[in-house]
Amino acid sequence: MTDSVRGRPTMKDVAAAAGVALKTVSRVVNEEPGVNPATAERVLSAIERLGYRRNESARVLRRGRTATIGLVIEDVADPFYSGISRAVEDVALRYGSLVLSGSSGEDPLRERELVLTFCSRRVDGLIIVPAGTDHGYLRPELDAGIAAVFADRPGGLDVDTVTCDNRGGTHTGVTHLIRHGHRRVAFLGDSPSIFTAAERLRGYRRALGDAGLAVDESLITMGPPEQAGPALARMLSGDDPPTAVFTGNSRITVATLRAGHRLALVGFDDFELADLLVPGVTVVAQDPVRLGRTAAELLFQRIAGEPGPARRIELPTRLIPRGSGELGPQTGS
Repeated sequence: MTDSVRGRPTMKDVAAAAGVALKTVSRVVNEEPGVNPATAERVLSAIERLGYRRNESARVLRRGRTATIGLVIEDVADPFYSGISRAVEDVALRYGSLVLSGSSGEDPLRERELVLTFCSRRVDGLIIVPAGTDHGYLRPELDAGIAAVFADRPGGLDVDTVTCDNRGGTHTGVTHLIRHGHRRVAFLGDSPSIFTAAERLRGYRRALGDAGLAVDESLITMGPPEQAGPALARMLSGDDPPTAVFTGNSRITVATLRAGHRLALVGFDDFELADLLVPGVTVVAQDPVRLGRTAAELLFQRIAGEPGPARRIELPTRLIPRGSGELGPQTGS
């Protein structure tokens, strides 16, 4: 007998073909112990012969799961976050789950609305790129059994968190410019309220200090990417202009390049075509795919019931020299 509606073999068909009880087929399908190996082999042969497929939806619901997770990122149009998103989807697929995703646009209220909407749909877990620091709204959901991981930035609760070495990566990039003779290095960063932007500014300050250089606040600007070009123009029109610039993310790097100023540059985050420009753009690269994959693996471990204290994982960055960061003070001016 087959499913008359869908034309697919049922578990009863498998039991009849293998000459065993329905409960035996259920045990084999769900990988439960207590089945004689020879009997199990007979059941598996019948499954393959008939083309039987178990009902995954029913199985996860019986276990109290929905086989879905929620992902909240800053902006799906940003290549960095799209890389995270794709990696999370790939891991979720291996675990038989789907991903519901949304963009917060750096709005804590929007983040909260998305998270609670996903929770109302009974997702098994959440991966959140925090837009704010207050996550008290999430505590009842965690107490109810939903797992959560913060990615790219820490949040306001003690849960698993995966970040990149923002401070160390920036220190490396700025030090690279200093080693090529620059003593006036500008810093163009994102909003200081963003964790990654604040950490990168700290790395910039530390690199100057380690090199024995004073921090000139007039060479620092923090804000949205569209402000980068005008801000750098103001710096370059001063009496003691910078000869190099460190840009705090790929969007700021692109905005700076569009402004057309020729000076040494190192940017945080790699971006498409950076290696094809002349000179190629030297970057401090982080790995969004590894970040997304690591966060997703942590999440599914928690969904499976793995206990233990919250984990903090910081992924390394790497400097990729391509030419723009190797210009000296004279050639870069």
